[in-house]
Amino acid sequence: MKTKLTKQGGQAMIVAVIFFLGISLVFMAAVATPVANQIRGASGFIQSKQGYVLAESSVEDIVYRLNTGKTVGSSVDGSFNGVEALTTITNISSTVKRILTIVTAGDYIRKMQADVSLGTGIAFNYGLQAGNGGVFMSGNSTINGNIYSNGDIDAANATITGTAVAADSAALVADQSNDTPTVPLNSITFRNVSAAQDFAQSFQVSTSSPINKVQFYIKKVGTPSNASVRLVADNGGSPSTTGISIGSVSLLSSQVSTNYGWVEVVFPENPSLIPDTTYWLVLDNSTQSSSEYYVIGGNAGYGLGEAKTGAYSGVWVANSYDGYFRLYLGGITSMIGGGSSAGSLTIGQGGVGDAWASTISGVSVAGNLYCTTGTDNNKACNTSHGSPSPQPLPFSEANFQDWKNEAASGGVISGDYSVGSGGATLGPKKITGDLTINGGGTLTLTGTIWVQGTVTVNGGGRMILPSNFADNSGTVISDSIVSISGGGSAGSGSAGSYLFIVSTSKCPDDVGCSGSSAVNISGGAGAIAVNAQSGGVDLGGGAQIKAAVGNIVTISGGSVVTYDSGLASPSFQNGPSGSYLLSNWIELTN
Repeated sequence: MKTKLTKQGGQAMIVAVIFFLGISLVFMAAVATPVANQIRGASGFIQSKQGYVLAESSVEDIVYRLNTGKTVGSSVDGSFNGVEALTTITNISSTVKRILTIVTAGDYIRKMQADVSLGTGIAFNYGLQAGNGGVFMSGNSTINGNIYSNGDIDAANATITGTAVAADSAALVADQSNDTPTVPLNSITFRNVSAAQDFAQSFQVSTSSPINKVQFYIKKVGTPSNASVRLVADNGGSPSTTGISIGSVSLLSSQVSTNYGWVEVVFPENPSLIPDTTYWLVLDNSTQSSSEYYVIGGNAGYGLGEAKTGAYSGVWVANSYDGYFRLYLGGITSMIGGGSSAGSLTIGQGGVGDAWASTISGVSVAGNLYCTTGTDNNKACNTSHGSPSPQPLPFSEANFQDWKNEAASGGVISGDYSVGSGGATLGPKKITGDLTINGGGTLTLTGTIWVQGTVTVNGGGRMILPSNFADNSGTVISDSIVSISGGGSAGSGSAGSYLFIVSTSKCPDDVGCSGSSAVNISGGAGAIAVNAQSGGVDLGGGAQIKAAVGNIVTISGGSVVTYDSGLASPSFQNGPSGSYLLSNWIELTN
């Protein structure tokens, strides 16, 4: 028997279904609304954080450019992951610049502002910096910071938390030079109201290989501002001012001493020139002074050019002497890596930290991988950057001589000097023999120390700066080998104060080195910052330091370099000066 549904029953069922759907929609809306709000909030938070990170990194990039002599305009555009940034650079005074970055990230705007002033320090801009000899890392060694090498970064079973750059290194022999006799018999003055504003030297190259670097044998009177080094074509026997310069970079006043010394500049464009064609190097100044100017060594010995003085945009007058200079071409193609699989060398963390070299292999990089050729990496090569250019090392020969002169002004200790458990205070002072600190002894440095022999710190010995060196730095400079081992240390007496250990030795590539590097730190020993620009730095056995600079740097045995950002603008109690110092850094809220 069939049952027939009534009209009223069908209507009741429809009403029930509609009622049920209504309740379901209300419930779903109640659940979905907070979820959607959370998603929007999370998205906004991510956009805001991206804006903050981009604003900070944009300001840091401008400070880096200023302190490495790169050309910086009045504004710079940038972007990351669709977030746009505009950075403006304003001159507050002749020595103070204001850097302002405004980032628009979706509905959020982040503003970061920093003021930098031309201060009294030379910058250590990297946790580790190497010359042509390059960097060798192994044995779970770590760099907490950035590396810049003018040679290979040969590393396996190692970590670099920042960016790693291996530049194509410069040739070891100058293609063109005018540098004899060692002590110039004549001189050429410029940036002086009684002489001339600018200096120019013409030359010709022997091959079309790219220019890597140029050196000038120069000194200063007073504290003149930085000069621009221009590489330009010839125009009727004088520097051309038409068209765009072939290259331009800053000559840092901080690297020029009041005594003659070789000071290096690097053209980041690595321009290639035509052989047997005349070009000019111009030291261009924005002003002239009777008390603050430059003097370059001179003689009449260079046959492929001539020197002139005058003004870059004005009249030039031939000089009787050629300036002292060296010009280097070509070089060696550098690489990063050494392992046979991605991860042998880890570079960067948290999505930040790039690798950049002509050839890269066996690398796992968190950021960008810039290379021409690459194998066994976690990413394909981004070929947009070409090859990086070498960077000058932080100190010049003139800076080293200034420290030696400062030390000698405090008197001379003939022979060896030792410090035991009783401790001692010393400086400024020149020591003609060796300096040894052991037996738990502490040497407190009140001025620059110049040691003509070796420096040895072991057995728990210490070198420190006193508390009144706060916000200043001091130096121990040796002409021979420096060894810190067996729990020895070289540190500072207060925060913001740095002790620099410097060796001018060419070890291990010199007579009498017996395979030892110029600076050796091992056995759990530590130091603030070490420098051996002419030789090697060897960190082993769990050594821990803040920064290292050497022509060649070797790191092994679990050693760690942890960069301290304060080293980007150390202020020396005595000696060289001139990098940009950070005086104010804030996030603006309106």
